[in-house]
Amino acid sequence: MTNLLILLTLPEPVRNQYRDRLRQRFPELEIELVDHHSKAGPHIAKADALLTFAPMLSPKVLEEAGRLKWVQALGTGTDNLTDQPTLRKDIVVTNLHGIHGPPVSEAALGTMLALARDLPRAVRAQDARQWQRFPAQLLHNKTVGILGIGVIAEALAPKCKAFGMRVVGVSSGPRAVAGFDRMHGRDELLRVVGDFDFFVLLTPLTASTRNSIDAKVFAAMKPSSFLINLARGGVVDEQALVEALKAKRLAGAALDVFNEEPLPPDHPFWAMHNVLITTHQGGFCDVYVDYAMPTIEANMRCFLQGDVGGMINVVPH
Repeated sequence: MTNLLILLTLPEPVRNQYRDRLRQRFPELEIELVDHHSKAGPHIAKADALLTFAPMLSPKVLEEAGRLKWVQALGTGTDNLTDQPTLRKDIVVTNLHGIHGPPVSEAALGTMLALARDLPRAVRAQDARQWQRFPAQLLHNKTVGILGIGVIAEALAPKCKAFGMRVVGVSSGPRAVAGFDRMHGRDELLRVVGDFDFFVLLTPLTASTRNSIDAKVFAAMKPSSFLINLARGGVVDEQALVEALKAKRLAGAALDVFNEEPLPPDHPFWAMHNVLITTHQGGFCDVYVDYAMPTIEANMRCFLQGDVGGMINVVPH
């Protein structure tokens, strides 16, 4: 019997979908489901495979996974997994690269519109039963800069063009991509970031990108510009961002990811009216399970057949 542990800190109906679909498709699996890494202890020692989002892991889970042979990450990013010293080199890691274009690009557009139209202010006024009118900003004729040019950026750029925006890409490997007006290298960021009305972060978290969006970047941005982080919290120097927002060196920020998640209740971001907080919701959508299952099923089929070489989206570590 092959043992699968599903570790998902998600609403019960969502995590149950993964278990029930896999149980139906692979009746030979013994499946355990837990909703937090602190509950993995009774199950992880006998698990042959683990299904989870990398940010939901703890080093202890991997340390106690003596039989583990495969981890299927349910996101693209595998930081907090492949960078853990407790992850054995013989464990195969796969991710869900390629499915996040629609949900995360829509999240970017949604937060851009919310910031431009100051929807948080409207909600606060509604809560206070106050009739307030104020002019909205337009996306039309504005410039959006996108850091990190992959599947999500490729989906986002044409959507921004449909709003009449200029679209500028910043990438470690600049190339021509449909929907972009121009492309720049990462080494040009400080020179071009001052052109952006919206600066969308989509880059992976690596040693080179950690805290790369720092005080120097904020100082180079326009005071009227907005930052949108849908990448990883570690990409942004959070203390520098707090100081920049307090000093009004930029107009506001929409933040979906943070250095520490859940965001601590005493974090300054919570009380800042020029910050829109979402709770790592960027790719979390009503059809995410449908997007994820083809990759999970294909890899599970290979795993059960002992065909590790046939698995897709293998992440080196």
